Parts: sequence; structure tokens; C-alpha cells
Amino acid sequence: MKTTRRDFIRTGAVAATGISLLGHIACNPIAPGANFLTAVQLYCVRVEMQADPLGSLTKLAKMGYTHVEHANYVDHKFYGWTAAEFKKVLGDLGLKMPSGHTVLGKDHWDAAAGDFTAVWKKTVEDAALLEQQFVVSPWLDDSLRQTYDDLLRFMEVFNKCGELCQKSGMQFGYHNHDFEFSATLNGEKVFDLMMKNTDADKVVMQLDMGNMYIAGALAKDVIAQYPGRYGTIHVKDMIKTSEGEGFESTILGSGLVGSKEVTDLAKALGTKLFVIEQESYQGKTPMECMEEDLKVMKSWGY
Repeated sequence: MKTTRRDFIRTGAVAATGISLLGHIACNPIAPGANFLTAVQLYCVRVEMQADPLGSLTKLAKMGYTHVEHANYVDHKFYGWTAAEFKKVLGDLGLKMPSGHTVLGKDHWDAAAGDFTAVWKKTVEDAALLEQQFVVSPWLDDSLRQTYDDLLRFMEVFNKCGELCQKSGMQFGYHNHDFEFSATLNGEKVFDLMMKNTDADKVVMQLDMGNMYIAGALAKDVIAQYPGRYGTIHVKDMIKTSEGEGFESTILGSGLVGSKEVTDLAKALGTKLFVIEQESYQGKTPMECMEEDLKVMKSWGY
């Protein structure tokens, strides 16, 4: 992949103090027993969203998507729109946004004051205005996991963010990459330390079944190890790159991850929101892939 999600997060969301990408469904949470939802992560069509956000959202709605997950919140705007404007744009297209991505970084927590900064609080407020359920941080900066103590200190910030989000009827979550399953601190995988040091009632995990496969971890095993911790997952499939080194994402069900098996297991254990993500396209356009992926999910009963 020439433009990886990690590069996007580092050069985008982490580069600017005000960057945040969020989600919360305060007024309309996915209630226990309610039907599950299928959404698309807008990072899949990042170039299209940058060039023509309204046109891109319109195309996705015409394909049959009813829910999206954002990946762009800059200077208190979603893809250039204020929260109120974006809510209207989505509503006019029959779309809802139950989740969104924003990096929770060390600059968002004022340790001296024991409180979140105004920038982060505004991020949460805007997400709540959009009636989202999940506020998902899709990255953990290297500086926050240099040592065992560093990581545990920031996991307390995660817990506090969970409390903050709960005040607006939302949940705070974390979206994994691969390092969580390959890096260790004090002899334990970073992912295990995150799970053990965050409260289940305050922090949910958005498991990316493709990212973890890169590190040799299998989503079905991790879901079984920590049942009930995944309010949402990223449904992704992976193949080896054409160069034969590393992996890249592909059309759902055509790769190595066993994405249907993982998705079905997560659903059986209570996951309610399933977010399609594909970042590489093997010669097809991103929009063509989004249409194929949705058809696959529907054929699976989602």
C-alpha cells in the first residue's frame, strides 16, 4: 500500500493539535437486543472524500449503505463541515454515523488539572451532536508506550475518557493496528496490557481483524479470549502483496483472514456494529470495492 492508514493517522490526525475523529450515538444508541448495523469506514474512499465529499457520500448511499464511520475531523469540522452541517448532509442522504475515529493523544489530557483539554471536550461534544455511539481512538503514539508504566498511565486516561463519553450516552473505544500484538512490555503483549488495564464498562475495543493478522494474531482467538469487549469490529480481509512481502487488504471473503467466521463469532458474542474497511484495491476503484464488499456482507446476512 502506498498510503497506509498508519501514515494517514500520523501525518493527519497526529500532526495537528486540533485533529480529532470521533463517534458517539448519545441519543440513539444500539440498544441491547436491537439489530446489528453494517457501516463503511470512509477512509476506504479517502481520496474521493477529499475531492468530493458530498458526491462520494451520495454514491455510497445509492449503493445501499445506511451507516458510515468517519475518519476526518479537523479544526472542529468533519470533511469541511461543522457538526451541525454534517449531520444535515448525512440526514439528507439517509445516512447515520454510529462511530468515528479520532486520535486521543497526550496533548488532549492535562495531567496538572486532571482533566481533558477544551479541544478534546469539543471533539466529544461534536460527536454527541451527531448522535454517534462510539468514540474510537485509532492509534496509540509511540511515546505513550515506551515503558510499562507509560502505557498503564495512559490506560487510566482511556478509562477517564470512557467516563467522559458516558456522560453523553456514548462509549469510548480503541482500534488496533498490528503493533499491539507484536510489541511487548514486561513480557506481555501490549494488547493484553490494554485489555487488563482498562475497565470493560468504560472502554470497548474495535477489533480490526486484518491489522492483527499482519502480526500473526487471529481475531477469532482474541475475541474468544476477551468476550464481550467488542462493541464494534472492522471487517477486513487480507492477502499477500503482489511483491510477496507483507499483506494488504482485499475484497471481503477472498483473503486469508476468515472474515466471515470472525464476523459471525463477534455477532454471536454481542457485537452490534460491523464496519467494512478496505484500504488496497488490486486494480479496482475504491468505490467498486465498496460496492462489492457490501454485496458480500449482505450475502452473509449482514
